[in-house]
Amino acid sequence: MQLIECVPNISEGRDTSIIKQITDVVETVSGVRLLDVDPGKATNRTVITFVGEPSSVVEAAFKLIKKASELIDMSKHSGEHPRMGATDVCPMVPIANITMEETASYAHQLGERVGNELNIPVYFYENAAKKEERRNLATVRSGEYEGLKKKLSDPKWKPDFGPDNYEGAQSTGATAISARDFLIAYNVNLNTTSTRRANAIAFDVREKGRVAREGGTLSGKIIKDSDGNDLWTPGTLKSVKAIGWFIEEYGVAQISMNLTNISVTSIHKAFDEVASKAQIRGIRVTGSELVGLVPLNAILEAGKYFLEKQQRSVGVSESELIKIAVKSLGLDELGPFKPEERIIEYMLNAGNEQKLVDLTLTDFANETASESPAPGGGSISAYAGVLGISLATMVANLSSHKRGWDDRWKEFSIWAEKGQRYKNELIRLVDEDTNSFNKIMDAFRLPKGNELEIKLRKQEIIKATKYAIAIPLQVMETAYESMHIIKAMAETGNPNSVTDAGVGALCARTAVMGAFMNVKINCKDLDDTDYVSDIISRGEKIQEMAQNLEAEIIKITESKI
Repeated sequence: MQLIECVPNISEGRDTSIIKQITDVVETVSGVRLLDVDPGKATNRTVITFVGEPSSVVEAAFKLIKKASELIDMSKHSGEHPRMGATDVCPMVPIANITMEETASYAHQLGERVGNELNIPVYFYENAAKKEERRNLATVRSGEYEGLKKKLSDPKWKPDFGPDNYEGAQSTGATAISARDFLIAYNVNLNTTSTRRANAIAFDVREKGRVAREGGTLSGKIIKDSDGNDLWTPGTLKSVKAIGWFIEEYGVAQISMNLTNISVTSIHKAFDEVASKAQIRGIRVTGSELVGLVPLNAILEAGKYFLEKQQRSVGVSESELIKIAVKSLGLDELGPFKPEERIIEYMLNAGNEQKLVDLTLTDFANETASESPAPGGGSISAYAGVLGISLATMVANLSSHKRGWDDRWKEFSIWAEKGQRYKNELIRLVDEDTNSFNKIMDAFRLPKGNELEIKLRKQEIIKATKYAIAIPLQVMETAYESMHIIKAMAETGNPNSVTDAGVGALCARTAVMGAFMNVKINCKDLDDTDYVSDIISRGEKIQEMAQNLEAEIIKITESKI
């Protein structure tokens, strides 16, 4: 399925009634999910995020822009943020199975409808720009709403779609539509109320930098090139746009940044650089805030970054990495940071059917003991593997923090991180084994009223059966591979935890042998003898290697008790 994220910014952040009327129209469109509504009183601006299939996103965005044009009068608008329209910007972001070029074509479809049907001037920017000089949003929005009358009278600023006369756009303003990479709107809080000082820091870090002056002082004469154009001294952060402003709502100044490519400048890199430049100017960073949603990996990488700065193991759980990131970046300074509401992957998964691994230990045991055939031995085998590698990962983390072993923290952090990857894969396989069983049941329930139905039913049964073989085979392979980490921890880890490694080996071997039972029982229903022979041969080899490795680990463990 193709997925596009749409992040319209509307010029209303104070009247909750108006905001709700505008966001409500998004939820009337099938195939679209409203993820986040983030209003700002001082900026008088709301960032709205929704995601869905491309055609549905275009329809939802059109309805939102239409409703905003009916409810927001730009001639009466004021706010801290640069803006030029009731719906100021409407970027589209490729999320899954869709190219930037395809996303740009949908942005063009939206812009044509907005211009022709709503009579709103539309400018395309970034990857949707039809003119190179319009790629930069700051250039497109220069002069803001107040300068729109002059802009529309200039032939070179004729809109890509919509009217080129100010009278028709006096109330709605203009809308900029784009296709762009995932952009993170990120504000860093300062212990000052000075917009001037905040702007100085913003100019230090933003890619564009500041106008070059003689002597490098604010009072120095502006340096120009041979053509008379101002020269600029670039800032320290690539792919970053930034300004300083004062937020009355919070009583502090902020550095407001757009991180346009987080693979170039990450959240944590931007935070630390602002903190460094602020300190030089006698100002302290007190925290930060994310506007809208953020990809999970951006937060996890921040968590790892700050743990490494502390020389601590990064091989900890996802939730622990998030907690470290939130505290280190001060994302909870101005209000609670709720991962389930701010991380895009968590928002997309919200409302999905509960997984087995999300149950409490007691509920999981009760579900297993019930008359339902699933979860069965396959899922339990996978979970035994989870427990096995979790014990080894615990040993790695304890060893990383062991007194007197400070010079070995990185060694054990690497082991712990590998352990977390195996743990996460086995957790996924707990539910996937049950899903594979359900696929077989679904195939057997298919109709068999005629020859064609019988043929299709048989094909689906074979397909589902092979999948139900592949999953426990993956459990076997993953659990066996995890035993190498378990062995390393028994040999080199904290000697006080050697029995934890030993128990981990017992669990991992159980996972391998239990999963192999499920492989074999599902193989008996297949007539494809060559396929079955190959699978059984692979399974027997893995089981034998796991049993031998378990014996080695137990021998090491017993020798240290």
